[in-house]
This record gives sequence, structure tokens and C-alpha cells, in this order.
Amino acid sequence: MDSPKSDYYKNLDEVQGILMYKDFVKYWNDVETVQARPDDVVIVTYPRSGTTWVSEIVYMIYKEGDVEKCKEDAIFNRIPFLECRSDDVYNGVKQLKQMASPRVVKTHLPAELLPVSFWEKNCKIIYVARNAKDVAVSYYYFFKMVSAYPNPGSFPEFVEKFMNAQVPYGSWYTHVTSWWEKSKNPQVLFIFYEDMKEDIKKEVLKLVQFLGRKPSKELVDKIIKHTLFQEMKDNPSTNYTIMPEEVMNQKETSFIRKGITGDWKNHFTVALNEVFDMHYEQQMKGSSLKFRTEI
Repeated sequence: MDSPKSDYYKNLDEVQGILMYKDFVKYWNDVETVQARPDDVVIVTYPRSGTTWVSEIVYMIYKEGDVEKCKEDAIFNRIPFLECRSDDVYNGVKQLKQMASPRVVKTHLPAELLPVSFWEKNCKIIYVARNAKDVAVSYYYFFKMVSAYPNPGSFPEFVEKFMNAQVPYGSWYTHVTSWWEKSKNPQVLFIFYEDMKEDIKKEVLKLVQFLGRKPSKELVDKIIKHTLFQEMKDNPSTNYTIMPEEVMNQKETSFIRKGITGDWKNHFTVALNEVFDMHYEQQMKGSSLKFRTEI
């Protein structure tokens, strides 16, 4: 293995062939054996697909639109990140165990790696999918911001890694299609980031109803206002600015960056786009899952 490559993988390891951050893999047994509760709600995404946005919407639903309750603590303390673990700073499993029900938890795990107890307890699962090109762009900037992540190289170099599953959480294609298959289960709600951008009211109503709550105009309006892009970008409880700079350097780029659909056009050259489209066709062949790359 050549040295630049080994340096890239320095903080990465694998679980069942899927690349992940080394510290997460080190404590994998804790994740795998976590005990779900029947009223748990799991928010699942491939990284950079609208996780924080949907998490805050769900939390608002649970707190019946009480903005102050949503601002009491950082989102990563209110909604534990299941597999996230660093020796002394963060322990998603421990957080989850200590929480009162009903619990909301987030994860980036593909369907086959979700701890079995969440399936056994028939928990509600919300999966948010975003088009691959915008995910690649957002993930590239995330790599540049998070100190534990390797240097992504140039954007075309990163896109090649993204296409070949050489990024944490592996193949975007496998991830979205594995969860698309699971969405046949009525306990799994599959929604699209692009649909949220186009008609947030419709998607919020969908979430409220899926979670068994009564939708009211007042609740929906409060949720939409509180989770507007600029509101979340300016809100210390959602924008990750309380994270130490040595963990997440937001001078490089902000955690909540642009939140738009179609930013890929500012990054993909014509040639790179052609290569990506060809690869995409091969990977998604046979799947009924369709994405919009602009709205």
C-alpha cells in the first residue's frame, strides 16, 4: 500500500467491508448489542443528506412546537448519534441508554448494519435520501472541516473515492437502495431531501402523521419557521459551533453550508459529470429508486 493511500486510511477501519471511522469500529460490539425500545424513532441518512434538518423537525414534533425546549441543548445531545464514539468526548450508545423514552436517535448506518433490536422492536425509522451529486459536494466540504477525516484531495479525486465507496459509510448507491428496499415495511418512512426543499409543509405533515401525532396548522407553521435554513445556520443548538475547533473547523467551511439542491453544478466539470453519470447508471441499474438533481 503506498504511503499517501495508507495516510488516507489512518483513521479509518471496516465493519463487514464498509469503511467507517476507526473509533466507531473499535467499540462496534456496543453498537451491535444496543437494546432498542418499542417507541424509539431512528433517523437514518447517508452523511450530508439533511440529517440535522430532519432531526430538528422530529424533535419539534415531539416537543409540540416548543422552540425553547429545542434550544435547551445541542442537537447531538438531544438526539444521540448511535455509532459515534470517541474515547473521552462522545458515546452515542451510553447517551441513548441514559435517555428517558420516547427516544430519538440518528445513525448513518446502511440497513444491514442497523442493530437487530431496532427491527425486533418494530421501531419507526425515517430515512432521508439526497441526490448523489449534491451529497458528494457536501461530503467533500465536510472532509475539509472535520479534523479526524483524511485529506480529501482535489474535488475530482474525492468524487472518485466517493464513487468507489472509499469514504466513511461506504457506497452511497448501496446505502440508498438498501433502505429503499426496507421502505416496503410500513414502519419505515423514506423521504427525499429534494421534496423537502420543494414543499416542506407537505413533508412535515407526512412526518407528523407517521409519528402518530395530530397535525395542526399552528404546529406545522412553528416547525417550518424554526427549521428554516438560515434559522438553523444561526442557531447554536443546531449549527455545531459549540464543537471544539480542533474537532470541527468551521473557519474552513460551516457545518450547515448551503442547503440547496443543484450545488453540484458549481463543482462538476462536464467531463467529470459524464464519468459520474455513466457510473451512476451502472450502479443504480435495476433499482426503481429515482432522484432529482435539480428542482
